[in-house]
Amino acid sequence: MQIERYETGKRMSQAVTYGGFVFLAGQVAIDAPGASVREQTANILARITKLLEGAGSNPTRILSATIWLADMSSFEEMNAVWDAWVPSGHAPARATVEAKLAERQYSVEIGIIAAAA
Repeated sequence: MQIERYETGKRMSQAVTYGGFVFLAGQVAIDAPGASVREQTANILARITKLLEGAGSNPTRILSATIWLADMSSFEEMNAVWDAWVPSGHAPARATVEAKLAERQYSVEIGIIAAAA
């Protein structure tokens, strides 16, 4: 089986495919640093959609999601955007935890594992 890497830099790839799976790096709101949790989540989910499609998948194929919040008090704000984005009947297995993120301007980070289409 072939490994394919997408948007590869020195430190990491934003997406990797192998064995019928798509693995995304943790995504942050690169186009909305310092914005509200709602705006950051929307930015991240748009990026996830783009990465999945570029790797031959889509949001209906997501198997697992891990969400890191800088402050768990923003759980409902993040979920409002997440719930509107997840295709009906295709909710993945998911974990959400509070964690100190790598950079202060980010309040949300989301990692995804999906099946390739």
